[in-house]
Amino acid sequence: MTKQEMHAQYGPKIVCPLPGSKAKAAVAADERLISPSYTRSYPLVAKRGRGVRVEDVDGNQFLDFAAGIAVVSTGHCHPRVVDAIQKQAAELIHISSTDFYDEHITDLAEKLSAVAPMRGPHKYFYGNSGAEAVECALKLARYHTGRQHVIAFLGAFHGRTMGALSLTGSKPQQKRRFAPLVPGVTHVRYPYAYRGCTGGPQEEEAFALGCARYIEEKLFKTVLPPEEVAAIFVEPIQGEGGYVVAPTNFLRELRAICDRHGILLVADEVQSGCGRTGKWWAIEHAGVEPDIVCIAKGIASGMPLGVCMAKAEIMDWVPGSHASTFGGNPVSIAAALATMDIIETEAMENAARVGGLMLERLSGWTKTHAMVGDVRGRGLMIGVELVKDKTTREPATAVRNRVEALAFERGLMVLGCGETSLRLCPPLILKEEEATVALDILEEALTLAEKEAGSAV
Repeated sequence: MTKQEMHAQYGPKIVCPLPGSKAKAAVAADERLISPSYTRSYPLVAKRGRGVRVEDVDGNQFLDFAAGIAVVSTGHCHPRVVDAIQKQAAELIHISSTDFYDEHITDLAEKLSAVAPMRGPHKYFYGNSGAEAVECALKLARYHTGRQHVIAFLGAFHGRTMGALSLTGSKPQQKRRFAPLVPGVTHVRYPYAYRGCTGGPQEEEAFALGCARYIEEKLFKTVLPPEEVAAIFVEPIQGEGGYVVAPTNFLRELRAICDRHGILLVADEVQSGCGRTGKWWAIEHAGVEPDIVCIAKGIASGMPLGVCMAKAEIMDWVPGSHASTFGGNPVSIAAALATMDIIETEAMENAARVGGLMLERLSGWTKTHAMVGDVRGRGLMIGVELVKDKTTREPATAVRNRVEALAFERGLMVLGCGETSLRLCPPLILKEEEATVALDILEEALTLAEKEAGSAV
């Protein structure tokens, strides 16, 4: 198949200048009626989705490499997920698991226990979102340990509700004018700057290890009594922070520190979990067992569901300590059960294979493109960092934003993350041909943006 034939068969289909007339009207209505706090990168007005494709209100078809922020793990409207939702909606739409029993929530718990990244037994709390899963983990850690302090990392994103927001260390705007936040949170450095090291892998490993050991060697000896720390919250791959993969020695050292001081290790797998990295959980790549795992996004492939997974002995609170009216909604649980089956039987292995092919091609861009400073990720969770200068690593945020816009114009949906990175997080069912077409489009957009910025290899 020629490149032209591949693009014709697997590529986007743009039928009018973007945005189209219906999209313009929808954007105008949105500006009039909807909260201005939402962040929109370009005027995509979705009407329907199938697989890796999204069709807008004007009939344009796009390749979706955002997947609803890594949510539609099995693709848009996967037939098996749709069927599960429809059957459950006709049977029972809602019963509050706070007050009554529902066998479906234990069915999902059993499935999650079978793939948990830590030894069981386990217990589960259901909410509606990643932020709610993090809120649950924060409250549970304090309740179980009787300690008040927690540690999180610069660059982290854990959510926007007040507890989760207090743990977040991503962008000042997310916290601006919302203080006072929940007290007792200390932020420390995440090992992302090690990519600027010039001493090779050994220096990078030493830097990452130093980020972890700073907690014990500095914080615990100066301002933070370790016996008052309930938990360390960490993303095995920072999402909003720039799709930065935590080095293995960093995660292992965090586990060791927690073990030495009776601290709980909480893995925020909201964006990195559910097969996205080619394993069920990103922390599995490091061989580290957490105490609590926060799950959401891809677990129900589009339906709202958040899960806090904990070792059973940790989830020891009594009735009334924490609850949720809608958490574990029967329709969302049905979607999650179908989603997990699809991930296990076909999507996770595909994510590892196709993601590996993408990373192989993208890694070459650090040599062929003047502004690509780094390519990183696992499976279908890939970040492309753009810089003005590869020596100083000065962020090229404006160019990143321009690449997003140019990709949209050509029918590819991507989103930024961190200060200067592009994130590629398509559905896990992505075909190799679709990946090839998408990277062709992205490279065309990048080349043009570099040219506009006056950069060339």
